[in-house]
Amino acid sequence: MTSWSAGSLSPLVGDLRQIAAVRRIVLDDGPERGVQALAFSTGGGLDFLVLSDRSLDIGTLSWQGVQIAWQSPGGFRAASLISAESDAGRGFNRGFSGFLVTCGLNHIRQPANGEPLHGRLPFTPARLTAYGEDWEGSEAMLYCEGEILQSRYGGEALRLRRRIEVPIGSATIRITDTVENLGAEKAPQAILYHFNLGYPGIASGTTVDLNGESLFDPIKLPDDDGLQPARCWRARTDGMAQCVVETPSGDGRSLAVTFAFDTNTLSHLQVWRDLRPRAGVLSIEPCSAPLPAAGDSAAAENLAPGARRIYRLQISIAGRTRMR
Repeated sequence: MTSWSAGSLSPLVGDLRQIAAVRRIVLDDGPERGVQALAFSTGGGLDFLVLSDRSLDIGTLSWQGVQIAWQSPGGFRAASLISAESDAGRGFNRGFSGFLVTCGLNHIRQPANGEPLHGRLPFTPARLTAYGEDWEGSEAMLYCEGEILQSRYGGEALRLRRRIEVPIGSATIRITDTVENLGAEKAPQAILYHFNLGYPGIASGTTVDLNGESLFDPIKLPDDDGLQPARCWRARTDGMAQCVVETPSGDGRSLAVTFAFDTNTLSHLQVWRDLRPRAGVLSIEPCSAPLPAAGDSAAAENLAPGARRIYRLQISIAGRTRMR
């Protein structure tokens, strides 16, 4: 491939969507029936589903034809089948699955003060405002945009506007989220990005670094003692922090998944793992608030009426992965 431009590729194909595309699809089986999604195919070896019926989060994610996102037995359940209030406020766990589940918008972590586990944002259907392929800009791009509302009369009124974009031919996903307080009163506002990797995106020997420093020993998969409580680190950097999850492929090469995030609004990185047999999930979680020793959540910073807060993240994938 000499150039990822319409000018160089149009003479070679009947339709540029042969190279890269975003297509609307609907899942149609079991508890996933009716879930609307966008299928991204970047042309650079990266393919993933954005679930517009589940907060514009990312479900499946494949690199060079191999699935590396973690999935639970419950799949990508329709939002109508999930109640955040069930299971003593832990209904989140009934829908937890996929590469990205966004938590918030006024509460993250454990149930407290009438708020359910990880807040009320997860699995909320989005209003899709735009999607497609842009071959005309300075950088050919796949993209989607939409908004998700978390609102209660007499309570919070928060709107999340999300844009996901991927340069055509690349293995990089950029997420820009803007949270705005639409209400008449100040409101607590917090967010946590629950990125979930599974085998073979993780395996025995996988390491996790934050800004070049190892966070813990290489993992073992499976691991009978692999259910570990979440741990949290301050990013300790200005601008973009970088967390790298590196997994050996067994042939001297490795897969590296890099999570970069803007520390102006995402000040901390939380990591959680359940590596027990038949679980196998490693979660990388940039977040806006630290994790107190008690394991609940720190108080969320207030957002004034009409104010906005912007969160920027970038996920890049390089190297090779394979079953082994």
